[in-house]
Amino acid sequence: MPKKGPDTHHIVPSPSGGWNVERGGGERASSHHDTKREAVAAGREVSRNQGAELRIHNRDGRIASSDSHGNDPKPPKG
Repeated sequence: MPKKGPDTHHIVPSPSGGWNVERGGGERASSHHDTKREAVAAGREVSRNQGAELRIHNRDGRIASSDSHGNDPKPPKG
């Protein structure tokens, strides 16, 4: 699993079922949700408010997608 930095939030499967929103480097979930869709919505809101990156994982732990909500090291030109 990729390193979780303090300026990221991750949507990850919960070992007990459902999905968790976790702060990069955190020891426990920021929030728990029954569906991935709910977790992604909550994670986007938190990462937008904090200007952080959002990493959305699949059940196997791999990153499926990523959103940047500030501090993007390579913003698009134009």
